[in-house]
Amino acid sequence: MGALSALPIVSSGNLCCCLWVVSGGVIAAYFLQQNQATPITPGEGAMAGLLAGLLGATVYLVLSIPLSFIVGPFQAELVRRLIARGALPPEFRGTALRYIGGPLRVMFSFVFMLVIGAVFSTLGGLVGALVFRKNLPPGTIDVPPQPTPSGGSV
Repeated sequence: MGALSALPIVSSGNLCCCLWVVSGGVIAAYFLQQNQATPITPGEGAMAGLLAGLLGATVYLVLSIPLSFIVGPFQAELVRRLIARGALPPEFRGTALRYIGGPLRVMFSFVFMLVIGAVFSTLGGLVGALVFRKNLPPGTIDVPPQPTPSGGSV
């Protein structure tokens, strides 16, 4: 999720209902279910999705810093050309040049990915838990273990 969201062109997949973010939560729930013999609960899937979203935001931050140094000058030149043509409103010109490729953009994007990524990947984990839930074999009763009394032996 974080790597695909950090790449300049590939990140546009997030414009389609946060595709990479939700997919990260779904995949986390899938892997959680594959590692357990019993069905996972929707809460476990949501927690796996939340952790995937937080990890994805961190990966996004780590990858977007060097990418902003590489792509930033190209973006700044594009904005300068748009300004020269008069395609940008005057009140937006200064802000656009300061924002492109700078540390403010990286931090704003990280906070945005952290919040939005946590919400949408949690939803993806919930969906993944429901879609990839294993069925119990016929005749098996899923009874959770009962807690033992803390007062001593039974």
